[in-house]
Amino acid sequence: MSPAGCSHVNGYKVDNWKQNLRVIYQCFVWSGTAETRRRKAKSCICHMCGAHLNRLHSCLYCVFFGCFTKKHIHEHAKNKRHNLAIDLLYGGIYCFVCQDYIYDKDMEQIAKEEQRKAWKLQGKTILFSRPLPSDYLSVFVSTGIGEKYTTWEPTKRELELLRHNPKRRKITTNCTIGLRGLINLGNTCFMNCIVQALTHTPLLRDFFLSDRHKCEMQSNSCLVCEMSQLFQEFYSGHRSPHIPFRLLHLVWTHARHLAGYEQQDAHEFLIAALDVLHRHCKGDTINDNGKKANNPNHCNCIIDQIFTGGLQSDVTCQVCHGVSTTIDPFWDISLDLPGSSTPFWPLSPGGDGSTVNGESHLSGSTTLTDCLRRFTRPEHLGSSAKIKCGGCHSYQESTKQLTMKKLPIVACFHLKRFEHSAKLRRKITTYVSFPLELDMTPFMASSKESRMNGQYQQTVDVLNNDNKYSLFAVVNHQGTLESGHYTSFIRQHKDQWFKCDDAIITKASIKDVLDSEGYLLFYHKQFLEYE
Repeated sequence: MSPAGCSHVNGYKVDNWKQNLRVIYQCFVWSGTAETRRRKAKSCICHMCGAHLNRLHSCLYCVFFGCFTKKHIHEHAKNKRHNLAIDLLYGGIYCFVCQDYIYDKDMEQIAKEEQRKAWKLQGKTILFSRPLPSDYLSVFVSTGIGEKYTTWEPTKRELELLRHNPKRRKITTNCTIGLRGLINLGNTCFMNCIVQALTHTPLLRDFFLSDRHKCEMQSNSCLVCEMSQLFQEFYSGHRSPHIPFRLLHLVWTHARHLAGYEQQDAHEFLIAALDVLHRHCKGDTINDNGKKANNPNHCNCIIDQIFTGGLQSDVTCQVCHGVSTTIDPFWDISLDLPGSSTPFWPLSPGGDGSTVNGESHLSGSTTLTDCLRRFTRPEHLGSSAKIKCGGCHSYQESTKQLTMKKLPIVACFHLKRFEHSAKLRRKITTYVSFPLELDMTPFMASSKESRMNGQYQQTVDVLNNDNKYSLFAVVNHQGTLESGHYTSFIRQHKDQWFKCDDAIITKASIKDVLDSEGYLLFYHKQFLEYE
């Protein structure tokens, strides 16, 4: 919708539109008398599925009630080209062209007048409260019927202040709102560092702070509700450390393998938390157009919209060169490191090499790009892992190559520092340098042809900004496999970083971040960031 407001209401404002709108408010929204409440209860059902709930809306052009949640009112609007509908619970006007609730001065005036009449008929009291130090006016209305909210109206004093201060207030670069420590509840640093990363994920922050979660859980055990409350706590302006005891309880409840006071793996906690959040927020979407979700999980929940990518696996027969392709969803990418028992071979020709685990390795430090090159290079499966080729109709040797079919909004890279095998349990401390900005174009399935004979070849695609990422969080592990501690670096503004060590938060330099060992690296798509 444009800053000037919705232009589509003009088509509705003809003939007796004011009287018609008043009737709808009187009979089906505010329902001031017992008779109108009975009429509303009997008549306000979806004309397509017969449901009473599911955010029922009424068409403003004809007599039609439809579910907003199940898109029945959307279907009616599309078929009849009736662009406006009214929410029968809150009284808001929705425009299907703008795809948003709209404000119109004339309509708002009618809504307020009819609401006041209904309250007067019910003999109810309107309670107002203005919590401090918030800049927002909260209005709590006690009517006993449904959920009623009034719109905010500035006082004379506020109007005067607005006239003298017309510019929008911006968050300054030295603002610390959103920074808050977390109390360690007994070896819970693995949870605290992941919470810090999630609460500073730009799109996830915007989702929760705009109150988009619609809980569908029957009991008080929704992890998404707790995360929503956590975001409110983080961005409330309070400076004292937060005690995440309820979050820990819910994690223990829904991820039993993480229960107890033993030290857990931060990566394992991240995946478990995303899984539970995904299951608990199935009703939450960041698009209301009814389209199929554009991610490999085909789920519109906020977790899949942000974190889910598609990993393409191409298996090529060595005889007929036929290719079998599968695409699997992923929340993170686990990368092998030099120093592990997994062979780590050279990724580009030339250069002095050193030997690591019997394999040649380039001199100098390993980079995140090196790890990604290795992850996406062809791998010969060998004679012990033959596949049945659809072209040859027999078992043949093959090669397998992984590439990115679809990139997530947030790319999380897991550097596999903990090695567990029958003979070996240890931590790999190999230093891996990682950049502040990362271009994933070379590792896309569309760039596969740039890799010839197993060797990497740089592609030039400076215009493809969709694949460019910015680092915003780093989780580190200090210590050994048996005894260690997790901390995290988080980005507060474009170039300001802070170290989060449970309850203690200190300013950090970019050098501190880039010199850290790195265990989990979080990158956000650049063109979707809001600074």
